[in-house]
Amino acid sequence: MSFVSDLRAVLEERDFRRLFGTRLVSQFSDGIFQFAVIGFAFFNPEQKTTAAEIAAGLAVLLLPYSILGPFVGVFIDRWSRRQILVVVPIVRGVLLLVAAALVAGGASDTWFYGAALGALAVNRFFLAALGASLPHVVSRDKLMMANAVTPTSGTMLTFVGVGAGYLLRFVFGSEAGGTALLLVTSGLVLMLTSLVAGTMERSLLGPAHDPDRPQTREAVRNVVRGLADGVRHVIHHRAAAAALGAMATHRFMYGMCTAMLIMLYRYYFTDDAEAALSGAAVVVAVSGVGFFGAALITPWATERFGLTNWVPAMLVTSGVLTLVLCFSFQEWGFIAGGFVLGIAGQSVKICADATVQRDIKDAYLGRVFSIYDMLFNGMYVLAAALAATLLPPDGKSFLVLGLISGGYIGGAILYRIITPTRQVPQSA
Repeated sequence: MSFVSDLRAVLEERDFRRLFGTRLVSQFSDGIFQFAVIGFAFFNPEQKTTAAEIAAGLAVLLLPYSILGPFVGVFIDRWSRRQILVVVPIVRGVLLLVAAALVAGGASDTWFYGAALGALAVNRFFLAALGASLPHVVSRDKLMMANAVTPTSGTMLTFVGVGAGYLLRFVFGSEAGGTALLLVTSGLVLMLTSLVAGTMERSLLGPAHDPDRPQTREAVRNVVRGLADGVRHVIHHRAAAAALGAMATHRFMYGMCTAMLIMLYRYYFTDDAEAALSGAAVVVAVSGVGFFGAALITPWATERFGLTNWVPAMLVTSGVLTLVLCFSFQEWGFIAGGFVLGIAGQSVKICADATVQRDIKDAYLGRVFSIYDMLFNGMYVLAAALAATLLPPDGKSFLVLGLISGGYIGGAILYRIITPTRQVPQSA
């Protein structure tokens, strides 16, 4: 139960509690927002949804993180991070209110997606500021614990927000007006984040003044060069390269699973959009349980079996059980599969984080994690785009299921080939 003990330890720090509260409120709002977008885009009873539209919707949700991610640090190191945490939620909340008005007014999907894309883009600054602020609110000896518990806790609150959005849909209704009210709720909750962040001193979170810091334009050019340097650095560190490959493998296969699951629930398991959304919500909830379970068992498993053994074991488990559970294309199989992929996928991510932090030199760590973020979201969107070309109208495809299963197993084999053969087992 190291997660619980680590969380208890870092919560003793007063400033950490304030920053942590800022993250939790924000990510709870994110969950409501994501449910609203998914319900509007994929489970709208008034319109048909194609696999291509699913891929486009996922791209709207994730591409801002992939494209903007590497460049956000340039500004995070120049602007007051506390002010970013105060101002961005207000800006994003206003954009969500605009999106709500567009939905309620019957505007075209293009305008809605534009507002949603803007809200997600500014949120990238918020999340980056949260990460950069962490060393300022915990003592150095607790920094590793804080890094371990905050992303998991934030993601869990996102799952809770999705659940809240699901329940509120029953209250607000499934029509355009109901979606608009969900967006309004998300926006108002998000604005509360500014109040929490405002309890911290303006100078608390940095950045420190640096007279030698390059001009912004030069810094942006340095980002591009830095990414190339980061790629070259990773290539020469086989354990880190293998870990990134394992994470990318999971995200790609998980993206194909997501596209297939949405299509199956929308058109194969039922022809009722509300029943489809309820069924998909169950899979998401079970996956969230698996996600949290991974945070509890991965430290124990990597200590007992070794990190380099646990990663391929989780990939193989994902590939085999996905095929076995889902081959009959019954709902129960996909629910069980959601739990398997939740626990196995998060285990791989935890191990990838630990490997990169352990093996990459500190001078390259920021650049490598930028590459990490681009792979994490980019592979997911790319997979959904590929699935759009392969999936039939009802989503039932033995070919796609076979590709997912084979891809996981192939990723495990490739991981073992790339990983150095002589390596002391490490704990995540």
